Amino acid sequence: MSVSAGHHLNVSAVFSPLGAARVCQLTLGCAVVSLVIHGAGYSATYGTFCMAVWTSCFVVSAAVLVLDVTRLQASLLLSWENLTVTFASLATLLMLTASVAYPVFFVRADDCPYNDCEVRNFRIAVSVCSWAACVSYGTEVFLSRAKPGRSVSYMATVPGVLKVAQIFVGCVIFTMLAAGTDFTRHAATLYCAAAFGVCLAGTVLLVALVVSGRSAALWIPRMSFERLAVIHTFAAVLLYVSATVLWPVFCFDRKYGAPLRPQGCPRGKCSWDVKLAVAVMSFVNLALYIADLVCSHRSRPAEQRTRV
Repeated sequence: MSVSAGHHLNVSAVFSPLGAARVCQLTLGCAVVSLVIHGAGYSATYGTFCMAVWTSCFVVSAAVLVLDVTRLQASLLLSWENLTVTFASLATLLMLTASVAYPVFFVRADDCPYNDCEVRNFRIAVSVCSWAACVSYGTEVFLSRAKPGRSVSYMATVPGVLKVAQIFVGCVIFTMLAAGTDFTRHAATLYCAAAFGVCLAGTVLLVALVVSGRSAALWIPRMSFERLAVIHTFAAVLLYVSATVLWPVFCFDRKYGAPLRPQGCPRGKCSWDVKLAVAVMSFVNLALYIADLVCSHRSRPAEQRTRV
């Protein structure tokens, strides 16, 4: 190896707090996948989802670390810091979901001593490692923000992280809508689905502009990205307010739906349960958009120190 070879590798990508968090993500992700394949196992839709989350997060984390160490990220036509923070924020939410779902559906106290305790122990280990991986991804998001005196990428700010959460919750809502809510039955519920879709598409577009590094080159005259984001968030708040009012009325009022859960409705396949979950998640996303609007309004004096 030549003397100048060391300049081709980014040593701080590993030997730094941020690098240590990414190494922990890789280590824990590899441990989770190995434990599941070796002895813990998975089945049904929930198990497949958890395995998909762990595998995809591990693969993307490995790619991020390799690109950062080899400095190949400089050749990408993307905003690297915004991309990595966006992925870390999304991975935190996905890992959190998997860390809750897997033990709920696969870890039971009555599995021992009547059944094989080894499988249960493997599943407990998987749950612990998954929670630790979730913390490591959250740590990366925190470290990306902890830069006193330096400008931070937009996706590392509170509005940026909230936008990732809004996309995540929006995708959850549409997944539940596709699970058999029969939202086309009434024009009002169809409007609610359209409102959810418009807000989700707009937020995805904003994040895509930031990650691609195109947010500074908007085609709208006299319109900065921050102002466009605030306008979108305000419109999303109005749409979600109307949707969170209309959805419960047309799903649970006696005139249009059922106020109580029907007897004999199969667990896990009951449309009433799905409608209730959509109502709850719509309120969650409304709270996220309101928080985004408040934080964006308060952070206007600091726009000059935020890189998009």
